[in-house]
Amino acid sequence: MVADIVQFLKSTNRVVITTHTRPDGDAIGSQLALGLFLEAMGKDVWMINSDPVPYNMEWLPEAHRIRTYDHSLELVEAIASADAVLIADTNALHRLGTPGNQLKGSGGKKILIDHHTDPEDWFDMSHRRETASSTGELVYELIAGWDLGGLSPAVAQALYVAIMTDTGSFRFSNVSPTLHRMTADLLERAETNAAWMHSMVYDRKSPESMKLLAAVLSTHQLHFDGVVGTMVVTRQMLEDSGAPVEETDGFVNMLLGIEGVRVAMLLTETAKGTKISFRSKEDWEVHKWAQSMGGGGHRNASGAFYTEPLEATLQHILASAPDFLNVDPPDDGSTLSEEDADYLAMLSGG
Repeated sequence: MVADIVQFLKSTNRVVITTHTRPDGDAIGSQLALGLFLEAMGKDVWMINSDPVPYNMEWLPEAHRIRTYDHSLELVEAIASADAVLIADTNALHRLGTPGNQLKGSGGKKILIDHHTDPEDWFDMSHRRETASSTGELVYELIAGWDLGGLSPAVAQALYVAIMTDTGSFRFSNVSPTLHRMTADLLERAETNAAWMHSMVYDRKSPESMKLLAAVLSTHQLHFDGVVGTMVVTRQMLEDSGAPVEETDGFVNMLLGIEGVRVAMLLTETAKGTKISFRSKEDWEVHKWAQSMGGGGHRNASGAFYTEPLEATLQHILASAPDFLNVDPPDDGSTLSEEDADYLAMLSGG
């Protein structure tokens, strides 16, 4: 399918590239790399998202070129006149946010580039592989199928960040020898070093974020004999710390550092419900669990948004865990252990 997509893109003039709401490093890096490469190939490229570039990705070359959809006539016309709409790092309409329906309704071919499970069926073409480490890996394959000579330092930096962030800095099980050879090529082309790029993404925390981290860590709790770990981020914590919610990125992974924990969840309270970040190790899959709550993602990294308050969401998660994990419900037949009931009461101030 790479050859078919490349052949089609060569025939296009205007290309729109988009990604999911609250974009992460893989989303922004993949989108930016595609956009800069296609522009170098002579295409009229528009990069349009529902949400802005996160602060720790703003340093990427040409990141300011990514537009936040604002219903302006300029962006509406760009989407309407596109020959191709490339959707990167997500495969569901609702994950595209505000411009989603217009992007789907564009007359241009919809091309999916993604590594998540269970894609929707409205795409005309796709380059997807669930076993890929990242969407960035798939974008590299597309570029390699066209002309690696067009892989500039800016494109290389964007792709390196995409892959680095979605592999947990190359520590997840989806990292392969082939991927390391790919990233070696990117580093040779990037005209900078891995330590600097890692620092720009992960070492730019505000003093406020440290205050928030301390509050969040104090809520950590283990469940099901220590196999499952949870933490919560309340609106009050965000207000008290002064840190933006984006600075919670990476918090959930800290739970997986606890010996014995195989599944970790970070629940973030919002005005309209609760955002859940699922992470897991080895063959402890969480994507079906996330899908049951209206979300989705990878087998070991997924997310969902549940339109219930924080305590109700956590109660639902703990009660449903035996349906999706190899864990046993409480011996007395209740949905929650006594310890978990006390934990919920503590969170609600009871």
